Amino acid sequence: MMAARKRAAGRPGRVVQRQAAGEGVRAQVRQRRRDGWGQKDRALFLTELAETCNVSEAARTVGRSRQAAYNLKRRDAEFSRDWDAAIEQGYGEIEAMLIRLALHGCESEEIIEDGEGAVKTRKVKRAPNPSLGLQLLKLHAAQVAARRAARGDATGPGSPEAIASVERVLAEIRRRRAAAGT
Repeated sequence: MMAARKRAAGRPGRVVQRQAAGEGVRAQVRQRRRDGWGQKDRALFLTELAETCNVSEAARTVGRSRQAAYNLKRRDAEFSRDWDAAIEQGYGEIEAMLIRLALHGCESEEIIEDGEGAVKTRKVKRAPNPSLGLQLLKLHAAQVAARRAARGDATGPGSPEAIASVERVLAEIRRRRAAAGT
């Protein structure tokens, strides 16, 4: 196996593939597949995964199936680590979004005026329902918490520092409301 790796290392575009041979396994040097996951595909997939926490959507972005993405994750340890980091990043974004929704609400009013400044119409716009974000948080909470604990990472949206910061902001909002009499 080691000799096959050395041969493949000296020949660009070649990879080592294990192949069953009788009772054991032998190595075969073969040409790299052209339809495989290139670095650009991996990077684009991981970026989309970090933004959406949605494996199916990230796979569609690079023209692959969800199963192909999971197969690559199972085969490639580095990709698996990057995948976990992307999910953790996306999870943090979802936590932050839900905190913003809790603090600022999820409705806005759009006022359309005519040429003279008189109000023609008013529309109340609603932001996406936060229940999807809550479902995604629940889905990935245990995995993200385990990775953070394994790293000894005390930072992040669920850390004591972040919670204390949010509590300080809420206390300030309560103080301002009390001062304004609302």
